[in-house]
Amino acid sequence: MLLPSFVNVDNKTSLNRRFWGLAVPLILSNISVALLGLVDTGVTGHLDGAHFLGGVAIGGTVFSFLYWGFNFLRMGTSGLCAQALGRQDNQAMRSVLLQAIALAVVISALLVALQQPIIDLALALIAPSEAVAQQARGYFAIRIWATPAALCNFAMLGWFVGQQNVRASLYLLLLINSVNILLDFWLVVGLGWGVEGVALASVIAEFAGLSLALMLASTRLKRYPGQWDWSVLRNRSAIAALLQTHQHLFVRTLLLLGVFTFFTAQAARLGDAVIAANAVMMNFYLLASFALDGLAHAAEALVGEAVGGKNGAYLRRVIRVALFWGVLVSALFAIAYLAGGRWLYQLMTDLSQVRDLLVLLLPWAVLLPITSVHGFIYDGIYTGGTWTRQMRSTMFFSVFLVYLPCWYLTQSMAVHGLWLAFVLFNISRGVTMSWVMRRRILPALEF
Repeated sequence: MLLPSFVNVDNKTSLNRRFWGLAVPLILSNISVALLGLVDTGVTGHLDGAHFLGGVAIGGTVFSFLYWGFNFLRMGTSGLCAQALGRQDNQAMRSVLLQAIALAVVISALLVALQQPIIDLALALIAPSEAVAQQARGYFAIRIWATPAALCNFAMLGWFVGQQNVRASLYLLLLINSVNILLDFWLVVGLGWGVEGVALASVIAEFAGLSLALMLASTRLKRYPGQWDWSVLRNRSAIAALLQTHQHLFVRTLLLLGVFTFFTAQAARLGDAVIAANAVMMNFYLLASFALDGLAHAAEALVGEAVGGKNGAYLRRVIRVALFWGVLVSALFAIAYLAGGRWLYQLMTDLSQVRDLLVLLLPWAVLLPITSVHGFIYDGIYTGGTWTRQMRSTMFFSVFLVYLPCWYLTQSMAVHGLWLAFVLFNISRGVTMSWVMRRRILPALEF
């Protein structure tokens, strides 16, 4: 058995304790991200004109697409790092970090260089009013300079999670989001810098986070003695393997983004009340995803460790534990939405037309956590094992053979058809990933 000595594969309590020890800080980190979004919206929502809020919303959406698209820097790095930890390969731990940072720098340089065509294309597709477009351009022109730090932070977060150093991940995200929130109030509310202040707050916060990440990494590297092997940046086979892993994650993420974009576009055709109600419903979905993502990231670290240590029995135990807790947490969310959904609706909107529609949609809100949990947890499991090609393939199946056909066949159901297709898409992700895991991946393992 090659797993580190601190892993007790015969102790179920120990595994559950380790799982939650990893998951809780990651869940708290996700909550800080949600709080930042609320503050960004709040400070701009109180400026003198809706175009300020619209500009930040559009600019933020563009960066969400960019950052989601390149989130493979975190996901791929965590899986590779976790496997190096399982093998107790100190040199690989350093090489994974070096390659991820180098890739983040190259990508961010390209995005900065292409900033004008990126924002021109985004505004052409969204087609906002001139006042909103002007604010969005101002926001984008400043925040784009946060990209080098933001993408490097993605790589650093993945590296920390892969080592199961979740405290470093928590400290990093808490610093970034706390600095951002404080600067939001100072620059926007205090100094009156408007949209530009919101963007500048993000730039400063990301670079502050990168400074902390580098200090934490420097301390952590003392546990992995060795030298920096710069030749890995010129090793074609190593670079090809890295890019192949990231390529599959990139395609998978683009497909997922496509589903959300298509969902929003179709909702827009059904009227303003539907758009508003769906926005509230999606907040329910995202709230549950914060917790489930934390569990998925914990699974990433433990699965990667098991794969790197070539311990099949431990891998199967980790998968069972992750799925068990994921199903339990998703059930708790479903019960909470069933019991308190109407009360939450009253907190989130006072528009009677929207509230009435939300009451009709409440069953979908209850179904969302329990139908999407397997997709979330298996995302973490597959990432930890770097089975990214299979992730991409199951996403292709769920989007093109389930989601789009279901949407097409249920258009007569209006908004209920949209949610039925989305729920079936989430179920398909869980079912296909479970099938591939049991029938293809686990039987093929050579340990």
